[in-house]
Amino acid sequence: MNIGNCEWYLSRANVAPTCPLRFDTTMFLAGRSSDYAQFRAVVVTLLLLSSCSEQVKTSDHNKSYGGATPPSAQPDSATLAARLTQPPGETEQISQYIRRMLQDREGNIWFGTTSDGVARYDGRSLEYFDPTNGFSSNWVGSMAQAPNSDLWFATGGGVSRYDPVAAFRTGGTGFTNYTTKDGLISDQVWSVLPDRNGGLWFGTEEGVSRFDGRTFTSFPIPAADFSDHPNYKYPKQINCIIEDRSGNIWFASNGGGVYKYNGSTLTNLAEKDGLCNNFVQTIMEDKSGNLWFGTRYGGLCTYDGKVFTSYGRKDGVLGDQIWVIHQDSGGTIWIGASGYGLCSNNGKTFTCYTERDAAGLKNVQSILEDANGQLWIGTSSGVYRYSGGRFSNWTKVDALRGE
Repeated sequence: MNIGNCEWYLSRANVAPTCPLRFDTTMFLAGRSSDYAQFRAVVVTLLLLSSCSEQVKTSDHNKSYGGATPPSAQPDSATLAARLTQPPGETEQISQYIRRMLQDREGNIWFGTTSDGVARYDGRSLEYFDPTNGFSSNWVGSMAQAPNSDLWFATGGGVSRYDPVAAFRTGGTGFTNYTTKDGLISDQVWSVLPDRNGGLWFGTEEGVSRFDGRTFTSFPIPAADFSDHPNYKYPKQINCIIEDRSGNIWFASNGGGVYKYNGSTLTNLAEKDGLCNNFVQTIMEDKSGNLWFGTRYGGLCTYDGKVFTSYGRKDGVLGDQIWVIHQDSGGTIWIGASGYGLCSNNGKTFTCYTERDAAGLKNVQSILEDANGQLWIGTSSGVYRYSGGRFSNWTKVDALRGE
């Protein structure tokens, strides 16, 4: 199953296991080096003291979360006793807005941000890439790794391709950038999908571009009808692209519902067909082949190929603005929302977490499960990790410690 990397924005204008993460050297590709340049930021010494927790009243929790199963409030590292007097500052976070996360085949974790470009963590150090050292933009909309191991980044300045072999052999950054000058339909790029046939799809502010390795061509998707939304812009914007297990390509549009392309025919599914909202932020296919849609105004819904099923506050889903959906290796579905936090679904019930459980969970933008089974949460307040029912704020200090 080849699933694209999808996620929406909170604002275009910048508006664990308990053991450390380990990187097995056998995961590294032959002839490549993991000895990346050491992160140059000043290390802030933190004092970790005993944690304290505040129990949430069950009645209040049920009232706040609809039908969701109320989790026990757990302290994150931002609310530990030591950090009450010395909380993490913005400069200590990996970045304020973590819009996208990806673990590559070498084990590196990449963090796409809204203001600091992209950061790479190799298990020992962080290295940042932005326009000053070869990357196309400070803003990252999506990331994906192609079968040949090249990494592709959808950014606010076009598309960046990272070739790890070239970076190692030449000692350069390894980035090649593409813009409208190269045939890309728009330099504001929201999503990227490498398909199983070796092609690349890019969802932009002005529609879809396909890339065959040499040439960009436009792929026509109808513009949304904004007659009921006169203040909206970009009716051709595509927020997310995935490929399902049958090889169909799905497009999440900005006001026109979703489109399915089977290789010859383009089919539209919208509110009239049962879709929960026509402003679709993200799409995910689960292990059973069901499609999950996260929308901007209609919350969450699933599609089994015939029928849509919607989930809202009555079912325990927090809010109507869903930015990201992820299924972990155990089958649990994780849903990140704007303004409300994070929910999980075990196939029967929803369990939701908010700022009561971790200070940064108000706006969840990205979710990653790494090769060790560690769940990472990208938020508008940095990076959090989830393990054993608790969240911890993972900062530059933790990165430099290799934790």
